[in-house]
Amino acid sequence: MSSYKHIRETIIAEYKARPQNYREKLMKWGAEGTAVRVERPTNLARARKLGYKAKQGVVVVRVKVSKGKSKRRLPSGGRKPSKSGKYYTRSKSMQAIAEERATKKFTNAEVLNSYFVGDSGTHSYYEIIMLDRDSPVIRSDPSFSRVIAMKNRAVRGLTAAGRRHRGLLAQ
Repeated sequence: MSSYKHIRETIIAEYKARPQNYREKLMKWGAEGTAVRVERPTNLARARKLGYKAKQGVVVVRVKVSKGKSKRRLPSGGRKPSKSGKYYTRSKSMQAIAEERATKKFTNAEVLNSYFVGDSGTHSYYEIIMLDRDSPVIRSDPSFSRVIAMKNRAVRGLTAAGRRHRGLLAQ
């Protein structure tokens, strides 16, 4: 069995079993900020599959997104009762929202891809692989040059998660 396959199976088993150390990890992530830079990917096999390389200019960010429906402020004027709902389902996936939040926090980097890491009762966590636009190592790499040329990919829905909610990529 290859090492990446072993890593993948271990992470899946850990997520299903929910041992004490996994729950402590989720509590620690919940206490952190919304978008936090991570030293190395949690799920290395998935990150490598999505294009992660351990080189200068490649950054991994963990983003926390609240689960459930989004809350809308109530209108101050008169409205029809049918139009004055308080909670609405999001039109974007939580993964696409996580990518947009990472883009807003790290303005000098571009989103390459993202993957699911875990979820607690109130939040879902995603790790986003980002590329530093100004890094000479990234600029010289031909596999990353196309990604850097497109600015604000996540906001415009050009990443894999963004293309899903635009109807361009099958889930």
